[in-house]
Amino acid sequence: MASETILKQKEAQVNELAEKFKEAKVILLTDYRGINVADDTKLRTDIRNANAQYKIIKNNIVKRALNANGENGLDDLLEGPTAVIFGNEDYLEPSKIIYNFTKANDFYKIKGGIIDGKVMTAEEIITLAKLPSKETLLSMLAGGLLGTISKFAVALDQVRLQKEAQA
Repeated sequence: MASETILKQKEAQVNELAEKFKEAKVILLTDYRGINVADDTKLRTDIRNANAQYKIIKNNIVKRALNANGENGLDDLLEGPTAVIFGNEDYLEPSKIIYNFTKANDFYKIKGGIIDGKVMTAEEIITLAKLPSKETLLSMLAGGLLGTISKFAVALDQVRLQKEAQA
């Protein structure tokens, strides 16, 4: 039987992780089998640059932390080696980083996750990760609006020219 101090340490670890999960916009679970140290280091750096965290935590502790927040939709995914990625700012950037990493490394798999409080399958996360970034979408919108405004301005100018020709 585990000693009292070990149990208290694990309980504190679960509580700390549950608090981080509560604040997180994205929680991704991945299977990291077969990853080498160089790839792992690069992935951790990329995740850190996206203001997210990449941690290897025992499945039991992750399960308890999720259950403490009322999330039990991921319990069946917590089998085998699991890496946990979570971030408080943007859910799209960490998802894109993990998705791009899975494309380059066949052995690395997305198991599932939680995005903005919604449990999502690996397929749903991959679909989100394939979307253009927020900045790209905004620039596409701005370009579309600018084209429409330009056409409107040309049409108004043509109306003005017609009125001047008639006068």
